[in-house]
Amino acid sequence: MYLALLVIFLHCSELYAQERVFTFNMVEIKVQPSVKVKNGAPMSIICHADISKKNDFQLSHNFTIFKDGKLVFMITSDKGEARYGIPVARSSDTGLYECAVEAGGKTKSSKSLHVWVTGLTKPILTAEKKEVLEGEVVKLRCELPEEASPLYFVFRKIKMNSKPNEKHVSESHRNFSTVEFSVEEEDNILHFDCLVRRLVNLELETSEPSNRTLVTVKEPFIKPTLKAKPSSNITEGDRIQLECSTVVARMHDIEIILQKNRTILNSVRDEKLLKYSAVATLEESGEYLCKVEQGRASKTTKLNVVVAELFPKPVLTASAIKLDENKELTLSCSISGFRKANFSILRKNSNGDIWFKNSRNLTMRVHVNDTGSYICKAEVKGIVKESKPVRINVYAPVSKPTLSVVSGLPEVVLGKPLQLICRSVMGTPPITFKFYKGNEIKKTVVNDTYAVFLDENIRRNDKGGYKCDARNDHSSGMKTSNILNITVIVPIRNASLGSNPYGEVEDGSDTAFLCSVKEGSWPIHFKIFKKTDHEVLLFEKSENADRILWRKEAMSRQDTGTYYCIASNRANVDVKSHPITISVVLAAWQKGVIAAFVLIPIAGAIALTLWWFLFKKKTAQRPSMEMSGSALATNLTSEKLTRQNNDGDYYSRSGYIEDGENHMKSTDENKGPDLESAEVEYTEVEVSTLDPHRAPVQKGTETVYSEIRKANNENTRAS
Repeated sequence: MYLALLVIFLHCSELYAQERVFTFNMVEIKVQPSVKVKNGAPMSIICHADISKKNDFQLSHNFTIFKDGKLVFMITSDKGEARYGIPVARSSDTGLYECAVEAGGKTKSSKSLHVWVTGLTKPILTAEKKEVLEGEVVKLRCELPEEASPLYFVFRKIKMNSKPNEKHVSESHRNFSTVEFSVEEEDNILHFDCLVRRLVNLELETSEPSNRTLVTVKEPFIKPTLKAKPSSNITEGDRIQLECSTVVARMHDIEIILQKNRTILNSVRDEKLLKYSAVATLEESGEYLCKVEQGRASKTTKLNVVVAELFPKPVLTASAIKLDENKELTLSCSISGFRKANFSILRKNSNGDIWFKNSRNLTMRVHVNDTGSYICKAEVKGIVKESKPVRINVYAPVSKPTLSVVSGLPEVVLGKPLQLICRSVMGTPPITFKFYKGNEIKKTVVNDTYAVFLDENIRRNDKGGYKCDARNDHSSGMKTSNILNITVIVPIRNASLGSNPYGEVEDGSDTAFLCSVKEGSWPIHFKIFKKTDHEVLLFEKSENADRILWRKEAMSRQDTGTYYCIASNRANVDVKSHPITISVVLAAWQKGVIAAFVLIPIAGAIALTLWWFLFKKKTAQRPSMEMSGSALATNLTSEKLTRQNNDGDYYSRSGYIEDGENHMKSTDENKGPDLESAEVEYTEVEVSTLDPHRAPVQKGTETVYSEIRKANNENTRAS
């Protein structure tokens, strides 16, 4: 029974699940009344889910609303729509809204919707004090309780008939801000307000001004009074007295200061009155300022004082302003339209003016040290005035200048600049120097005692003609130096080294080395080196020539090596030649001696060997000579003739071979039995000797003796 009930329950559940089929068609978000809402108005965010169902059944929905990605509202409902109501919309409600709906394990989100709440609420301004003293500060606070940051605050200080003074403060994390305004002189009744700005969608929104706050200002002291006695218009020599006073509510830490052209003349502290007195001069004319300070409070008063001139400044005149030494100078001091004064004449000096005479006029014979600026002073009723300075220059004549080369010697290397100095030992500066090259002025210099000239265009033929002259304002005029001749040094160019003999040198012989240059000024310093592991100096000498010859005697095998030379002159540039190689070999007689010592023993050994060989051979052949005499003689003769014919053309003196007498001798006594019938035959043959270079034939007679030994049996067959 239980099994049957379980089967029925599962079947019913399956049928129930098959009946709860649905799908989301769309989820959307809307705003009422619109996406742009005025600040303070009501606003509703509506999330709607469009769902399709297979059958009509109840479905629970979970609605979630987000603003700028943050959860702001969540509700569960059986309906397909949810509403998020905002009774009073503020600018902080501006943002990007979206919603999500979850039902039956399925979730779907809407698209994003931007909502803009326009405008800002009216800010609230409060002041810390309603009544302040001059010099104090007013502390203000401006806030928007219902708005969110970031906000930009503008505070304004408003005075009658003047432009408001503004202060700006940016707040990134607060919806309020504070600021301080100082209370200045003449601030009596002040009004303050503030307004707030905010950037939304790249547009700047501004709130309406806040409530206006009134602040009353009290004076800690009254504006000071400045007076001049006897009056503000006085004459030079009179005594002037200035008084500055004020009325103060609280005598504590108060100060009175008197100024003229920012210079403090006098000051008092914790007093109500300041006095200042002086003898009036033209310099006392101008604007005076009295300032009273207490804490931050400050008030000022100005007074213009005019001092009339008692007498004008004196005028100093001179008989001449440029004089030769030992000339007479007259100085005169005068005041236009005024003669009753005490005069004095002085010369200006950094350590104090030098007094000359208490008089209107001064006459004196001047020297060079009298050069300077002269003034005269006039005194009337204690007022002293000074004239403008007059410059007096006393000149000593220049001495004859000397012209020289800065480096010392009167020479210059070709291609290098030449620096000359012209100096005048005596003479009052400034001195005008002129440099000449030939008759052409090259440079003019004004200096005290010397001048320098740089000639950068030196040519090979520039040898002289430099001079200079010097002059100042002395009446003696110009002085000219002696003419300076300059030696132009041509640098060494292309050094070369040669030798005789060149290349190979016999041992014990002499070798001549020649070092020469293509060009260069004399004298030239020559050096000859041999190159080994280090440089070895063999020879050096200075010559007024472009070459030098050095002979090295008795060369040896140790002198084999590489040689080069270096040439230099006063241009101080060493020029090195290309190296040459010298090989020292054996002399001819040394070779002969070596050959004699080597070849004579060899020849002796060869001769001894040949003699021994022939001796042994002769000893061995003597018994058989007679046995083979006839046949051997015939073969020798035939071989001799055949060799001569093969060597070249054969010519006879008479064109034929002449047979000689045949001599037959008996050898029966000394020969064996087989040679008893042998005969010896001698033949005289005329032959021609060939020239080794195939020249015309040289003829001569040569007798060839052939021993012809005939056996008896052969003679018998011949007959």
